[in-house]
Amino acid sequence: MPKRAIPLSANNPDATPNKDLPLRDDIRLLGRILGDTIREQEGEAVFETVERIRQTSIRFHRDEDKAARNELEKTLNSLSRGRTNQIIRAYSYFSHLANLAEDQHHVRRSRAHQMAASAPREGTMARALKLAQEEGVAQAQLQQFFASALVSPVLTAHPTEVRRKSTIDREREVSQLLDLRDRQRLTPQEDAASEEALRRAILTLWQTSILRRTRLKVIDEVMNGLAYYDYTFFRELPRLYASLEDQLTAMDPVWTTLELPSFLRMGSWIGGDRDGNPFVTAETLRQALLLQSGRAIGFYLEEIHRLGSELSLDGRYVSISEQVQALDDASPDHSPHRQDEPYRRAISGIYARLAATAEALGHAEIARHAVGEAPAYTAVEELAEDLAVLHRSLTANGSAALARGRLCKLRRAVGVFGFHLASIDLRQNSDVHQRVVAELFEKANPGTNYAALPEAERVALLLRELRTPRLLASPYLDYSPETASELAIAREAAEAHRRYGKAAVSNYVISKASDPSDVLEVALLLKEVGLLRPHDGEMSVNIVPLFETIADLRACASVMESLFSLPDYMRLLRSRGKLQEVMLGYSDSNKDGGFLTSGWELYKAEIELVEVFEQYGVALRLFHGRGGSVGRGGGPSYQAILAQPGGAVQGTIRVTEQGEVIAGKYSNPDLGRRNLETLAAATFEASLLHSGKPAPREEYLTAVEELSERAYKAYRNLVYETEGFEQYFWESTVISEIANLNIGSRPASRTNSRRIEDLRAIPWVFGWAQCRLMLPGWYGFGSAVNAWLDAHPDNGLALLQEMYREWPFFQALLSNMDMVLAKSNIAIASRYAKLVEDEALRDAIFPRLRCEWKDSIRQLLAITKQEALLDGNQLLARSIRNRFPYLDPLNHLQIELLKRHRAGDADERVVEGIHLSINGIAAGLRNSG
Repeated sequence: MPKRAIPLSANNPDATPNKDLPLRDDIRLLGRILGDTIREQEGEAVFETVERIRQTSIRFHRDEDKAARNELEKTLNSLSRGRTNQIIRAYSYFSHLANLAEDQHHVRRSRAHQMAASAPREGTMARALKLAQEEGVAQAQLQQFFASALVSPVLTAHPTEVRRKSTIDREREVSQLLDLRDRQRLTPQEDAASEEALRRAILTLWQTSILRRTRLKVIDEVMNGLAYYDYTFFRELPRLYASLEDQLTAMDPVWTTLELPSFLRMGSWIGGDRDGNPFVTAETLRQALLLQSGRAIGFYLEEIHRLGSELSLDGRYVSISEQVQALDDASPDHSPHRQDEPYRRAISGIYARLAATAEALGHAEIARHAVGEAPAYTAVEELAEDLAVLHRSLTANGSAALARGRLCKLRRAVGVFGFHLASIDLRQNSDVHQRVVAELFEKANPGTNYAALPEAERVALLLRELRTPRLLASPYLDYSPETASELAIAREAAEAHRRYGKAAVSNYVISKASDPSDVLEVALLLKEVGLLRPHDGEMSVNIVPLFETIADLRACASVMESLFSLPDYMRLLRSRGKLQEVMLGYSDSNKDGGFLTSGWELYKAEIELVEVFEQYGVALRLFHGRGGSVGRGGGPSYQAILAQPGGAVQGTIRVTEQGEVIAGKYSNPDLGRRNLETLAAATFEASLLHSGKPAPREEYLTAVEELSERAYKAYRNLVYETEGFEQYFWESTVISEIANLNIGSRPASRTNSRRIEDLRAIPWVFGWAQCRLMLPGWYGFGSAVNAWLDAHPDNGLALLQEMYREWPFFQALLSNMDMVLAKSNIAIASRYAKLVEDEALRDAIFPRLRCEWKDSIRQLLAITKQEALLDGNQLLARSIRNRFPYLDPLNHLQIELLKRHRAGDADERVVEGIHLSINGIAAGLRNSG
């Protein structure tokens, strides 16, 4: 029988736009190699079954074809356990390989634009600077912006990244090989060698387990997060800065003598986020900080070593500055071979000092020993100054081109990463803080009964305590494990400041913040460890309230106003430059009130916060707790930032990067740099070009308010008021199995209950994504628009169309919903509904879901004037067409395995198959949690 690869598209290839032909070729190449690998490793029968299921799945995809459904179920029911898992792996790996091909195509198109000298594209700093120039933004304004700006992606370890690091590493090999094929003109022999290398990589990938056998520990998550510094951040962030400096200099030569501040810096929750995660302790934080520091210093040592190899300048041919001569004189390098090489001797001394620093910080293993002993650096600023000495000397003595090479990138890395690598946020729930503070008061003054006090009395008590330098905690008293743990973590944060600098732990986030006392309680805990000093009125950490539920979002402005009205708190804020950070929670607000209401309440909260902060003269920094999926605030970052209300982006922004989105954005260095640049460009534009944009028209605000009220009622009625809905959710989705998958250290629920209120937002969204209903990203919209149009029959639709055309917030809202609905599949969801054992419950709920799904699509198309979903986003539409013939079978296989598992089949291969299918579906959807 002749060889056949897995067919890659039912579309006519001649219809593919010319620019997308290389993508089609890459997908065909990877599919052919994967097909050959499956045939060689598993046999022709497995390959033929894979293809038969794919063809039947495509038929079922169209209008829930009943004959196809029966044929599909017959085929799937006949599969053995082992054969089922082989087929799941085949489709899962194709999804992963298709992702790599698409990522490479993005890189290819970006390079094509650069080579063609195209106009700067949206989301680039080149375009942002061009717009600023056209609008007459003065050079002084640019300097002021960069001097105070902060753009910080914050990596988190939420459990939706289902791949092992080993799998990601193997995929990166495939990606790098594709990139090499793209950048080089290959001879026939080179092409054959390249394809052979791809075959080896894909074979290794096929023979590597996707699944973890044990649950991740927090330190495993820290190590996984650190990998992205090697992949992307260490090298691409300095390159991004260098490019931006060149662009600024081209605009105005004055930038030649100016250095761009390091405004784009990394953050992390991994190792400091203990909200609901009992495995994050003081020891965990200590290890995370140590590992981060070791990775940063290890990178510097390697780069300094290479710099020494490069800067072989002979002192008889070049002049040097007095400062370089001083470094030369202080160097422990006395080798006669380098007696005329002042830069090398100076660099040997810098290396020796940094090696001593590494030893002092507890990093025992150093790849290369120093040539001699030297004193350790006491602060990263000392290292930065030594490198600056080299830079100034090279620049002043005819070697400016050398200063722009490795030294330039190393200096920038030191400025961005310091000795701490990334700032770790502490996060804890306000309920925990309340219990800890209550115990501290009770031990110090029995009968205080803090928890029973009204809010005003709590605030008064906390303020009195914050004014005195005495400590509440005593080393001679015993405290509960919870209180002891919280105090230990705070002490570890204080120690981090002493060891690595204040940037190591600079933010303390309070989940479930709803009252001023929630913030003051954290202030009191900081005082206990010296991070708040009452006598000086100084605070070394930002206290960041997180407003999550709909009720909290509606009250957040009044909470902040109450805080700002306290002179004691304002005194502390002045020590932070009168800047207050506020975090907004997209995930829980969505689970609480639905997609439309969540988005609207977040928008309104920002408007109210801007007004309150302006009233009190406090700078606002927003921290957006966005997830990967639209149901958790996901979607394109550029559009999301520009859709913020005027004044909400004041040159600073922090954004969480969660779950599988981290690998999707940052495992490929070219894409990683592009994503970092997009965040910077959007923040720049929103701050300098859109900050004074007029408020939306009043009728727009009124319309969305009415739509939100109706959507909220529809969503709450379904999720929280429909009897049996909780059971429907647990039985019609793979949530139970997700809870047992080894994809994160954090439990799926905050408690042991099955109540939706107690379920974390991540598995809530992830579960609906797996069954392809995507309910958190659209439910309530259709019925809300139906009712609103009934109430406004004359011009209702025209107004909504105008809002979509003119208002970035409404555009972003509907664009994200468009994406979610395009990735949903009601036919597949109907098969998951059959998993609900109670037929009456199933028949009561699924028709409601189907009706709302259809209404949401119908009204979305009417408002956007599209003929079909994603008419305005052909890039994503193409991606879905390429991918879903291989994604849909995974859903069908998952359903069959769930039936077997829930019927009592205890074979471990069934559980493994379910977990494999979860991995494959998540990969195919790309942003599922």
